[in-house]
Amino acid sequence: MDIPTGHAMLGRVVNPLGQPIDGLGPIPTTHRRPIEFKAPGIMERQPVCEPVQTGLLAIDAMVPIGRGQRELIIGDRKTGKTAIAIDAIVNQRDTDMLCIYVAIGQKTSTVAAIRESLAQHGVLDKTVIVAATAADSAPMQYIAPMAGAAIGEYFMYNDQYGNPADETHPGGHVLVVYDDLSKQAVAYRQMSLTLHRPPGREAYPGDIFYLHSRLLERACKLSDANGAGSLTALPIIETQEGDVSAYIPTNVISITDGQIYLQSNLFFQGQRPAVDVGISVSRVGGDAQVKAMKQVSGTLRLDLASYREKQAFSQFGSDLDATTQYQLNHGAHMMEMLKQQRYSALDVRDQITAIFAAKENFLDDIDLNHVNLFRDGLAKYMAEKHPALRKSLTDGKLSDDQQARLKTHIASFKREFLLEHPNKKQQIDVAHAAEQTTSPDQSEAEKGQE
Repeated sequence: MDIPTGHAMLGRVVNPLGQPIDGLGPIPTTHRRPIEFKAPGIMERQPVCEPVQTGLLAIDAMVPIGRGQRELIIGDRKTGKTAIAIDAIVNQRDTDMLCIYVAIGQKTSTVAAIRESLAQHGVLDKTVIVAATAADSAPMQYIAPMAGAAIGEYFMYNDQYGNPADETHPGGHVLVVYDDLSKQAVAYRQMSLTLHRPPGREAYPGDIFYLHSRLLERACKLSDANGAGSLTALPIIETQEGDVSAYIPTNVISITDGQIYLQSNLFFQGQRPAVDVGISVSRVGGDAQVKAMKQVSGTLRLDLASYREKQAFSQFGSDLDATTQYQLNHGAHMMEMLKQQRYSALDVRDQITAIFAAKENFLDDIDLNHVNLFRDGLAKYMAEKHPALRKSLTDGKLSDDQQARLKTHIASFKREFLLEHPNKKQQIDVAHAAEQTTSPDQSEAEKGQE
């Protein structure tokens, strides 16, 4: 079975058979591709080596995604899974990546809202939406992700004129979002049970793992001889009450190259995106990360882990020594820095600057509700006043000279910022107090000497 594909599909909404469903007339496609296609072999690929910037600080710093990677977005319903995927698509507006959004079993009104959002942010003309809505039959929902992969493969295996890609004709780069594969699995289960295939665990058929593995293996980074195109997959899985040990979540976790795990309790605490950085991982994306980002975010995960450990004791604030109070204060400011509103992507250079400022304790004495203002203001300040330094941040690792200049500029901006947004109350310099903390035995000995 094959479907029509071609550059004319960009900006359109189609069903899994490639037929337009947006009421804008027929699509003059030039090619056709099979919906089931064998994934490239080992020799036809190369390791992930280029980053996919999502514009989200929590992801680009700690769970980086590379071109050709399969990164799972997993979490309960209403925790912001689709929001992360749509933000990642919106952030490709000024890159050479094309995007495909596959909606499986969703309401038609939801798909229409997503199309409108993409149009408002100027990325609809480089996106194809493949929609098998809740009103469509189970077979249509079952083939929707494979149809999305087939359209993506057309761009990956061909150059911009539709000719087969090779060393002299580079292939395209594609980001495919499967939203979500849980519903595809349910549709496949429905079909299998109707066909009287024997049910297995959770009544899913025995080949449900193979269904998802052969789909996600089609995402890859091709070798230079094959045009060096890439297909990056962001599959989404919905869990029930945070249970990642269910059948479909464990299957897809084992197939993908890492997962972004969203926690509902973080979401309701106002931490958005609600990424649990403790258990979210990226197995191959680190190789594609910008060197300066890798350098400044190296200790970020450890800092946040240490903050979470001590957070349980934060209610006994009066009994804590100054070092612990410093770690709690520093961690709270780090967590605040990672919060981002929807459609407010940060350029990777601004992310590096923000994390560097947080790491060097520039944020620790700013009111928590001013941290995001400081981060966004700093990005604007660096872009307007020091564009050359800002541009050089992605050239490689930060040199000592760059770090010294960054510290000077951040300190200068901070002085201006505190004049405009003064703190509500004077913060105790807990870092200074920690150095002067003495043990009870020491203080007793000093009293005895007096």
